[in-house]
Amino acid sequence: MGTHNRKKAAELDELFAPLGFRLATLADYPAAIDVVEDGDSFAANAALKATEQARHLKCWVLGEDSGLAVDALGGAPGIYSARYSGAGATDQTNNRRLLDELADVPPERRTAHYVCHMTLSDPAGSVRAESEATCCGRIAREAAGSGGFGYDPLFEIAEYHRTFGQLGGAVKRTLSHRSRAARLLVPQLATLVQSGSWTP
Repeated sequence: MGTHNRKKAAELDELFAPLGFRLATLADYPAAIDVVEDGDSFAANAALKATEQARHLKCWVLGEDSGLAVDALGGAPGIYSARYSGAGATDQTNNRRLLDELADVPPERRTAHYVCHMTLSDPAGSVRAESEATCCGRIAREAAGSGGFGYDPLFEIAEYHRTFGQLGGAVKRTLSHRSRAARLLVPQLATLVQSGSWTP
C-alpha cells in the first residue's frame, strides 16, 4: 500500500483482510521513496503513487488518493484535501478552514462528496487494476464524533443525520468512498490472482 497514513492503511486492511489480502504500508519498506503528488486528479495521483513506488521497490503497489469535494466551493478542497489549510496542515486546521469557508452557506447548499481512486501497479510500473467511487453527504455546521479521521467529524450522511465521526467503523466500512472503491477493485484482483499474474 503506497501510503504512510496509518489510519488510512488500517481502514483499507480491514476492508481487504476478509478477502485474504494483507496490506503492508510504506513504513514496512525503508527504501520507499516520497512520490510527488502533482497530478491534476485523484486518478492521476493514485497512479503516480502506485507506478513510481512499484518501479522503485520492484513489487506490486496499491496507490490510493482520496479527498473531499464540496459543491459550494466549486469542488474544493479536492485533491488538496490533506493540505487544505497550508503547510503543516492537520485534520483540525483543515476542518476549521472548511467551516470558516462555509460559515454563511445554508444547509441545503452544504452538499459534498468524498472521492477515492485506487490504482494497482505491477513491479514494472504498469497499471493492472483501478477503481473509483464516491460517497455523498453534506457538511455539518460543527464537528461531531471522534471516530474516523480527516473530515469525518464534519461529513454527515443525510439518511442517518450523523457524521462519519459518529457512525463508527462498521457503518463507514459499508458506506464510505474507500470501501466502495475497494469492493470495485476486488474482482479485478481476483482475476489477476486466478490468472497467475499476481500472488498477493
